[in-house]
Amino acid sequence: MAEKKTIDKTIHTLVEAKKYSSLKAIFSTMEPWDIAALLNEEDTALLPLLFRLLPKDLAADTFVEMDTEVQQLLIQSLSDTELKAVVDELYVDDAADIIEEMPANVVSRMLKQADPEKRKYINEILKYPEDSAGSIMTTEYVRLMPSMTASESIRQIRRTGINKETVSTCYVTDEKKHLIGVVSLRILIMAEDDRPVQDLMETNIVSVKTGDDQEAVATMFYRYGYNALPVVDTEGRLVGIVTSDDAIDVIVEEATEDIEKMAAVTPSDKPYLKTSVFQIWKSRMPWLLLLMISATFTGFIIQSFEDALSAYAMLIMYIPMIMDTGGNSGSQASVTIIRGLSLGEIQFGDIFKVVWKEMRVAVLCGITLAAVGVLKFMFFDRSGLQASIAVALTLMSTVFVAKFIGATLPMVAKKLGLDPAVCASPFITTIVDALALMIYFMFARMLLGI
Repeated sequence: MAEKKTIDKTIHTLVEAKKYSSLKAIFSTMEPWDIAALLNEEDTALLPLLFRLLPKDLAADTFVEMDTEVQQLLIQSLSDTELKAVVDELYVDDAADIIEEMPANVVSRMLKQADPEKRKYINEILKYPEDSAGSIMTTEYVRLMPSMTASESIRQIRRTGINKETVSTCYVTDEKKHLIGVVSLRILIMAEDDRPVQDLMETNIVSVKTGDDQEAVATMFYRYGYNALPVVDTEGRLVGIVTSDDAIDVIVEEATEDIEKMAAVTPSDKPYLKTSVFQIWKSRMPWLLLLMISATFTGFIIQSFEDALSAYAMLIMYIPMIMDTGGNSGSQASVTIIRGLSLGEIQFGDIFKVVWKEMRVAVLCGITLAAVGVLKFMFFDRSGLQASIAVALTLMSTVFVAKFIGATLPMVAKKLGLDPAVCASPFITTIVDALALMIYFMFARMLLGI
């Protein structure tokens, strides 16, 4: 943070002194993300000047990393020539991502400045469903023919690679673009010049289809450790590739979305500090209303045992502890299972294995809490033996039920095509709270005769 403030102060000092060559030198030593972070906070009037100081390739990379609102402001301030220079340097997938976030008038202007071929590829990507592999792929990859020799392939890479997103992995297709193999640049360089590509390529190919979910695609990068994955259509024709940087973006986006859903917040693409109070209210209020209404069941249960609570007022003291324990136990299980589902480590077919494991964990946790609880209830709270046993049995049963629900509900939701994160902490806590109270009053009635 201190370093960012120092750089920001230096930039303003150089701007006031009109030492633009020094500014260019500073920017040339910085990464695009760091420059974008600075420009995102800059005054609107100063933004175009600073952006124009960036070299063409660095400007394009920085533009990709900027906030959508800042990108829009910048587009409006750039001339057609300047905008064309930026668009020409953008990779197709990055251009498509930016265009998706822009209003119609800005989209029209950006597409107008793109050359016909790039415009065609951008429009193709925009046709794919949101959150699919097709929507995050790029069409800029190196394609080789199986009859090419190693030396011919290297010449092809030199001739076309400058405009490709990656050249470390090349894709081998037939004349109709059916994917038949992959070959690394390293293999081509090490091979004899006259060695044909078909002898060098790997035919055991891991690929994804255009309609595959982007989260599943990102998980494959984690699983296999690839830098890029080929994307094919239903007939096996190569239409693009997904690169590791796009996979990282998806992982961050999906993780953020899951965290927000688990906290009962409607996901937002905007950074917190750039989100208005009204927008935050709008994203949180529907969930709070829904959970408030669902929590009325807890109130009905307490109300139905009002006479018992009046007779044994000490029972009220343990209600928050029991409900919190149940909610925490359910959340522990659900978070673990949701992570496993997201990474592909757990499938619905594993539900019995998961339940069996969680039930054993629940027994151990429940016994530990009950044993410690009884000592506390009897010797510190002076609650009496029967009341202490009732609370201890409630804790054991609540942990058991909470872990069962926390483990199974996300898996059932996934099987039904729902988002497991939506069924996580908020709803699990509400369900477990109601069940915990019912269990509590059941044991209280049995042991205390109320």
